[in-house]
Amino acid sequence: MKNTYIKISSLIVAGLLMLSSCTTSLDINRDPDSLSPDQVPMNSQLPAAITGIAASSGSYMAIVGGFWSQFWTQSAVANQYILIDDYTIPASSTITNRAWSSMYDALTDVRNIKRIASENENWNYYLIATTLEVYASQLLVDTYGSIPYSEANDTSILTPKFETGEEVYDLMVADLKEALSKNLALSPIDNVPGSTDFLFQGDMDKWTQFANSMLLKLYMRQSEARPSVAAAGINQLLNSGAQFLTMNAGIASNYFADEASKSNPLFETDRRQLNVGTNLRASTTMGSFLDTNLDPRLDLFYDGTTFQDQGNFDQGSSTASVVILNPTTAVYFMTLAESKFLHAEALIRYKGGSGAEAVYNEGVMAAFDNWDLDGTTMLAGAYAFPNGSMEENIEAVITQKWVASFPGNGYESFFEQNRTGYPKISSVPQVDPAYVPGQFSYSIEGKTGGKFPKRLVFPQEERQRNPNAPAASAVTDNVWYDIN
Repeated sequence: MKNTYIKISSLIVAGLLMLSSCTTSLDINRDPDSLSPDQVPMNSQLPAAITGIAASSGSYMAIVGGFWSQFWTQSAVANQYILIDDYTIPASSTITNRAWSSMYDALTDVRNIKRIASENENWNYYLIATTLEVYASQLLVDTYGSIPYSEANDTSILTPKFETGEEVYDLMVADLKEALSKNLALSPIDNVPGSTDFLFQGDMDKWTQFANSMLLKLYMRQSEARPSVAAAGINQLLNSGAQFLTMNAGIASNYFADEASKSNPLFETDRRQLNVGTNLRASTTMGSFLDTNLDPRLDLFYDGTTFQDQGNFDQGSSTASVVILNPTTAVYFMTLAESKFLHAEALIRYKGGSGAEAVYNEGVMAAFDNWDLDGTTMLAGAYAFPNGSMEENIEAVITQKWVASFPGNGYESFFEQNRTGYPKISSVPQVDPAYVPGQFSYSIEGKTGGKFPKRLVFPQEERQRNPNAPAASAVTDNVWYDIN
């Protein structure tokens, strides 16, 4: 594996980096890649690190995540994403390789910031870099199942070892805990992120909350595969009084513009670069759920109420509603809603449900607020907390997290479906009157014998360059945290 990775699409990165040109000390007439790592100021690397992660997660991973979380399906009058929708996306595909290489490219900046911050005992930047490192690595390991972590992005190691998902998770937990243990008050006061921090503008309380929320996510992701590890970690975290997110962690919409190479990465990739506005059609899965529950977000997700059954791109109608994407939509690393739903599930599983309903309600309200809507009526009706069995309560939480992940965070609801089995998988086709709105349906054109996708396969480029890469995987192979 190369440690200097190929860049993500030049249009996306160029556009995103242009957003930082007025607020950083980066000389735009110099190529930062031509400087030695020690010569690039941390406040210049931070915007590149954040936007690099956003470009990778918000484009390649978002597209796949939206298909496999069944937000959308391939248009019947196009063919751009057929191999994603029929579950045959190969190791040689651009998406498979770029989702990997572009994220590691961003991690080069992140880990250089972390190294410099450690050397200078700048614990503000150290916590920021560690949180970003863990966020990006979590996406990689949950997508591919096994990744280089401890030896990655080290220029002296050209073929870093791969670590198992369990090993990577243990390392990420240890790194977050270590960064959170630092005394931020001892950081040099003349070297703070400020406006070059696109997520929180240098507010270290918010970064601490984000790091705690990431730690909660890491423990929760292990709830089925390593229940004792998850229980011990979550109980310790909850008992410590740790504060979780109180606002969205993401690049705000005001950083994007409706201009070429300056827009939201998902919009840029799907709408502007492909120059096709109708590739993504409303899936019956998400569409029927919103429609049945009279959810007002339906009108903001799709341009109509004509849905196409998942994977029905050979026989589907050309009149199926189109997914609405906006060029100035924010890119969320973690939403307030996701953090609340993680917290609610933790209370259900490990605290006997005490306080879970209130936190769940806060999550639903936050999810609607992201669309400038009020969720009060929905909480009093279709989305009321069930107060039923533990599994019924968890199903409600994960289902709401699924909807709240639209459009750009579908990879997270895909991971969660793998972990929990929610939303449930339908036992009948979507054309059957017995179909339950919102249940996942095997792609009509699926070519994996009824098996759902579980991961992206290891990239061909990586397997060719790094002899330590694992043997070829299948898209239907479970990742380590998925024991369903």
